[in-house]
Amino acid sequence: MAEDHIRYDILAQEALRGVMRKVLAEVARTGLPGNHHFFITFLTGAPGVRISSRLRERYPDQMTIVIQFQYWDLKVTETGFEVGLSFSDIPEKLEIPFSAVRGFYDPSVNFELEFDVKADDVIQDDVEEEEPEEAEAPAKIQPTKAEGRKKAKQVEPAEEDASSAKGADVVSLDAFRKK
Repeated sequence: MAEDHIRYDILAQEALRGVMRKVLAEVARTGLPGNHHFFITFLTGAPGVRISSRLRERYPDQMTIVIQFQYWDLKVTETGFEVGLSFSDIPEKLEIPFSAVRGFYDPSVNFELEFDVKADDVIQDDVEEEEPEEAEAPAKIQPTKAEGRKKAKQVEPAEEDASSAKGADVVSLDAFRKK
């Protein structure tokens, strides 16, 4: 087979990350419309990821966050996003470059994007102040429905707003997998 000098795999990945960027930017501007909400899985050791040492210890490889009821200060840039979430009643600020994202899923419409992030691009060091790298990892695009959720760790979702009077529950992503 001929060598791909154009690197369609990288171009397609950048385009699909652009979909996620555009959706998050719109939500940052106007809030979540209807029943839309997102499960975002990312590598915690990837360059540019900034999370507390408490979360990094608990999720040394990857974690999935839920943007649904209670989140704040969602800010989106060309290279990533930051968001405030609550974990076990402790507020946390997370900064996540798009290049660290493995999966983006909106269960309200069964829409999923899955990205392969090469292990070479993951740092082994827990230093939170490291500057993000600009290069995105070349990856194969796999917009599957269930495979990414099988691999995702369980993470407590952000707590629901006070009007619901319900505490946070641990959500198993297996509940969203087709049987």
